[in-house]
Amino acid sequence: MLKVNTDLPIKQNYRDAMARLGAAVNIITTDGPAGRAGFTASAVCSVTDSPPMLLVCLNCASSVHPAFSQNQVLCVNTLASGQEELSRRFGGKTPMEERFAGHQWSVLDTGAPVLDGAIVAFDCRIQRVVNVGTHDVLFCEAVAVARNDGEHHGLIYFDRRYHQLSAY
Repeated sequence: MLKVNTDLPIKQNYRDAMARLGAAVNIITTDGPAGRAGFTASAVCSVTDSPPMLLVCLNCASSVHPAFSQNQVLCVNTLASGQEELSRRFGGKTPMEERFAGHQWSVLDTGAPVLDGAIVAFDCRIQRVVNVGTHDVLFCEAVAVARNDGEHHGLIYFDRRYHQLSAY
């Protein structure tokens, strides 16, 4: 049975409830005149397939915000099981050069870094930005998609922990 927790302020109650929504783990990358940057995000979702559009939520106070705002391109790299360490590195205060070190990166159409070990990568141009509270919602048109059809399984974040998905 659902219950309402009236002991917590709505902000904390909301955050605790959102932790119960499982989501794919993604590394969002960019490169261009403002330099190379990247961060970990679970706030990514499909908007439409015509045109192929997805959205990414980016905290306006984050250190990478200026690079994404100026470059206007990004790649959504969806992580595979076993890539938790990479997620933590891009999600923390690790210097930018160290975030990208030790992994193979390539590019597709926009020049944004594509993680070679990702399950899928959506190479995008930012088409529209909507500011909502503490975040910018980036509406991004996919101009190229690369898939890894190997034996990799997904990585999700649920209840403030990583979980590896298997085929069954």
